[in-house]
Amino acid sequence: MKIVQEYRLDPRFVGGNYFDKYRSTNPIHQTMVRAFLSSARSLLNGIEFESVLEVGCGPGDLAARIVPPQVIYLGMDIEAKQIEIASQRYPHLSFAIGSVCDLPLESKSYDLIIACEVLEHLEDPMQGLSEIARVAKKWVLISVPWEPTWRILNLLRGRYWSRFGNTPGHLQNFSRRSIRRLIEPFFEIQHEMWPIPWTMFLVRVL
Repeated sequence: MKIVQEYRLDPRFVGGNYFDKYRSTNPIHQTMVRAFLSSARSLLNGIEFESVLEVGCGPGDLAARIVPPQVIYLGMDIEAKQIEIASQRYPHLSFAIGSVCDLPLESKSYDLIIACEVLEHLEDPMQGLSEIARVAKKWVLISVPWEPTWRILNLLRGRYWSRFGNTPGHLQNFSRRSIRRLIEPFFEIQHEMWPIPWTMFLVRVL
């Protein structure tokens, strides 16, 4: 399944922040990523689903690690280069160019939607959540960087000093309280986990 659309990116959009997360050789970083993946798997193990849409899939690395091979999967990303990399890296999975704020998909068409580290990149995260709620049949897995811990850790490792630790491309900064407030109009929170430095939710469509 290939869905190709052209999008004009927000000039503040910075893509490609995927490589370090899953391929860093830093032992501290690896420990944090293992905790992130463990939390995601734990949440997904408690539900049943046969189809998965991942928005903001990047090069497909998360899906390759947490999505069971027997389910129907489609990964979408607004950045064409990331879709190209994903298709080359994981040819057994389906990928397409698409925006979470304007999904070219029918309503209630996927059992589970994965939106990990997506909302912080959106100028209008409410629009993204509205589209996710429209397309999801039942479940959504959401994660965002936990602020201000995320910025503090960036500063401690000497990154993004001129931006006060804010990662390039992050248009939103969520505390645990603020991300809950954003989610609750669309979803019922089922479970919440805190693999430092992220906040992760399994939610159910209202």
